Amino acid sequence: MARTCRQNCQPCTGADRTPGLRALVPTVTPEAVPMRLLISFAALFLSVVFLQLGSGGVAPLDAISGLALDFTRAEVGLLGSAHFLGFFVGCWWAPRVMGTVGHSRAFASFTALGTIGILSHMILVDPVAWMVMRVMSGMCIAGSYTVVEAWLQGKVTNDVRGRTMGIYRVVDIAGSLGAQLLIAVLSPAHYVSYNLLALLCTAALLPIALTRASPPATSAAPRLDPRLAWARSPLATVGVLTSGLTTASFRMVGPVFGLDVGLRQDQIAYFLAAFVLGGALAQLPVGWVADKCDRRAVLVGLSVAAIAACATTVALSGRGDGAVMLAAGIFGFSTFPIYSVAAAHAHDFASADERVELSAALLFVYAVGAIAAPTVAARLIDAWGPSAMFWMISVAHLGLIIFSAVRAAVRPSPGPRTRYVYAPRTSPLIGRLMKRLRTNGRPEDRP
Repeated sequence: MARTCRQNCQPCTGADRTPGLRALVPTVTPEAVPMRLLISFAALFLSVVFLQLGSGGVAPLDAISGLALDFTRAEVGLLGSAHFLGFFVGCWWAPRVMGTVGHSRAFASFTALGTIGILSHMILVDPVAWMVMRVMSGMCIAGSYTVVEAWLQGKVTNDVRGRTMGIYRVVDIAGSLGAQLLIAVLSPAHYVSYNLLALLCTAALLPIALTRASPPATSAAPRLDPRLAWARSPLATVGVLTSGLTTASFRMVGPVFGLDVGLRQDQIAYFLAAFVLGGALAQLPVGWVADKCDRRAVLVGLSVAAIAACATTVALSGRGDGAVMLAAGIFGFSTFPIYSVAAAHAHDFASADERVELSAALLFVYAVGAIAAPTVAARLIDAWGPSAMFWMISVAHLGLIIFSAVRAAVRPSPGPRTRYVYAPRTSPLIGRLMKRLRTNGRPEDRP
């Protein structure tokens, strides 16, 4: 009987009364399970960091290298547009690839595609060839993030959803910031520079390939209907489109502006990093205001601030390097949160079962604006000088202000609203991860 009790000590009632037997029973606290779950995501987060450092550094390096290789500014702008074209295609294709071959193989395929695109730069030095390579990089970003977010969605529980997404957003921003800072140590149009980025991109394979965690069941791809965004909120659609135009112009053509106003290559890295850092610092205060006030008013306020930031950047472009960096930070602070505020406004008018499809629709609207913006911005810089990009962005935000006033006159502000969350523009599956975080007392959102 004693042997039987030791072998089956956990269900034995004697273990509750006998200290010796109680010591044999493993104790698992409720808090330990979520913590272990968070730790199991470490491989995914590490892959995101490597992916951001590798693929995220291609855009500014291409802009600097293109100018060093005598590409025209219009051709440099087309490289940025090609990236978002690949991103657009990848968002549509990635869930289908993942459903066919599984999470790990899909991630490996998209990462390999991005690595090939990076390594090919110094083999085929031609703007058209580079555009094809940038399409590959864009598909890599969209496909890899789709796999990571599908994996998170399949494993995350409601107990750790908030903490998981908080860590994920910090990792995403930190990786993006590091990618911009890499430009300070990379030589333009040099094989070693692209080889280093390719190595970092390849390193993203290791954490997922070596993790002992099993991938979840493949989730179905969200239905893509861009009309849903306009049907729920025309203002949010225009806001997301403006955000795509603004962010893509700065990140893809910003290095051209920086070089034209006298920044050195290493300073371009800090110029772009200041933009990302300013956007990161804006999330908490803007989110607090967006939850307290009418989100249309918040969008108008951000657009007014964006126009002021554009004017400030142009005015300070000849006042020293520190002034230009400060202007970039202010510009990021005023423009980076617009996508999240517009997305939150759209979700205020959506039902719970529309959240995933609406998030996918908004992401595709963003991609449309991002595809067109770099080419238009580069051509304007060619024709009118470096400040022309900021005048273009100012006109876009003026249009958003006018449209906001029109929409306020035809539709009242919604009643109970969803919670503001910083929404990464990564893959159409991000809507699934954000769905429960938006709940804020609305009956239709309750499980």
